[in-house]
Amino acid sequence: MRVVVSTGWFAMWGTLAVILSAPACSAPKAAPSEAPPTIASPARASAATPSEAPSPSTAGSQTPAATTAAAIRYVAIGASDSVGVGASDPARGSWPSRVAALLPAGAVYMNVGVAGSLALQAEREQLPGAIAQHPTLVTVWLAVNDLNATIEPAAYAGALGAIVDGLARGTTATIFVGNVPDLRPVPAYAGTDKARLLGAITAYNDAIAGIAAQHPTRVVVVDLFTGSAALVSSATVSSDGFHPSDVGYSLIADRFAAAMRAKGVPLRG
Repeated sequence: MRVVVSTGWFAMWGTLAVILSAPACSAPKAAPSEAPPTIASPARASAATPSEAPSPSTAGSQTPAATTAAAIRYVAIGASDSVGVGASDPARGSWPSRVAALLPAGAVYMNVGVAGSLALQAEREQLPGAIAQHPTLVTVWLAVNDLNATIEPAAYAGALGAIVDGLARGTTATIFVGNVPDLRPVPAYAGTDKARLLGAITAYNDAIAGIAAQHPTRVVVVDLFTGSAALVSSATVSSDGFHPSDVGYSLIADRFAAAMRAKGVPLRG
């Protein structure tokens, strides 16, 4: 598997004006089942240049053909979880890297995540670079920073919808969008109004579901909410009390991988 990581290391943290002040999102240590891939030096996502030239893709929102092992080009759009903030091995420990380690030989993986990114920022900074890679598979997990910054659900939906619409028009990729986990037991939210927090999470997750419903053949919601509260512990949350630990990011990767397998993506394991 060819790996090209293009990560923007901007330590910008989400702000909880009403709920709480908290950081962005992070990742775990992976154990690839193949020889360690070559990883490019980190660079700003919007200026990324992959180490191999992709074949031109067909633009449009048509249903993509079945993904073959040789054709898989995986791009991850996201925030600090995508770049591995808090992981014991950031380059290999992010959940996208764990998913990428399951791809068949010959697949290409590119991470354009930017730590601390809001959805609106990702539309400007990450979307163009993602489309330029002609991906056949895209993951998008952008929500918690917006929620922490108390971005209104409608504004968040507009920004996330623009990313999904852009990917649907500009690529033939199948798009997997993660929703918001149940953050109530997470230590960083200990002093928050739990009912209000749950209301915000529910509104965001409804927005994500609505966006996916507009592209039923192209977009899959990865449910990170159901059952997530029971998984929160000192083993799954890192020492900062906010980002998942290596164990936590392994669980996140498992959920994305399960959704991909259900959609026919040929992952190993």
